[in-house]
Amino acid sequence: MITKENKEKAIALTQVSKNDVGSPQAQVSILTARIKEVTAHLQNNKHDFMARRGLTQMVGQRKKLLKYLERKDFEAYKDTIAKLGLRK
Repeated sequence: MITKENKEKAIALTQVSKNDVGSPQAQVSILTARIKEVTAHLQNNKHDFMARRGLTQMVGQRKKLLKYLERKDFEAYKDTIAKLGLRK
């Protein structure tokens, strides 16, 4: 589970404004932090299939948000990808 501090750090990376917590960029950033945590968990617990399913769902949700962002604001998409270190 992502801690409050880690969530705030993740949001701060891609915030559009000071009070922004719900933009696609912020949501992608939060999902990326959660994906990293679950991935680390799965390296130690290879047979945790529910966590694996949750990871797959989070990756799918992030993919949908990135696709939406790419369609609506390509510059913000490129900036978000670069800040989070994701590949297309």
